[in-house]
Parts: sequence; C-alpha cells; structure tokens
Amino acid sequence: MTAAAHIKLKIQLMCGEEIAMGPGKADLLDAIKTHGSISAAGRAMTMSYRRAWMLVDVMNRCWQEPLVATSPGSSHGGGARVTPLGEAVLADYRALQARLNIASDCPAHAALAAAMLAEPRMSQKG
Repeated sequence: MTAAAHIKLKIQLMCGEEIAMGPGKADLLDAIKTHGSISAAGRAMTMSYRRAWMLVDVMNRCWQEPLVATSPGSSHGGGARVTPLGEAVLADYRALQARLNIASDCPAHAALAAAMLAEPRMSQKG
C-alpha cells in the first residue's frame, strides 16, 4: 500500500523581498512566548541563535512596530517577549492559516492529490 500524496499550503506575507511572516516565523513567535528568550526558542526549534535572531530581525523590520522586544542579558538575565502587535499579527496569521485549511477542502485539492505521486520516481524513464 502506498501513502497518499500530501499537499502542503503555506502562507508567506511579503515585505518587499523579505518574508515578513510565514509558518516558521509564526512558530518562532510561539516559542518566544513559551520560553521567554530568542536563544531558548531557537534551541526548542533546533535552530541556532543566529538563525533565530535573523528571523526576529526581519520580522521587526517589516512591521510598523517590532513584533519582539528584547532586553539585554545581565546578572538579572535578559530575554525577549512578543509585543502586543506581535500577539495580534500572530493571532491574525493563525486565523488566516485556519481559513486556508478550510478553503482548501475542495474538489481542486482532491484532484491534485489524486494526480500526484506519494514519492518521486527514481528516474524520469519508465
């Protein structure tokens, strides 16, 4: 028995050439909310601190206000928090994802899934 083909739809909100919000950035915001720091969020997502920081930097540069506020580390600790705008953007993005999932339950989605192989052939020949 072969596995069914899987169609994955994702939403990317573009700011010029940058991805202002996408599934990975939304997950990173959730992880920052949970862990209270960019480094801990990155570790939880098996992502380097540098990569997590770069994603936060893009998000913060693409919106009217930062989505993540940081405080420098010290003997009292540092950390990061999702700002009120970040909370609103995240909630709206998740709502849009949910709406897309509902909208994709249609004949076109079923037809594409039926026409696609579950795994690519080893070769284009035969």
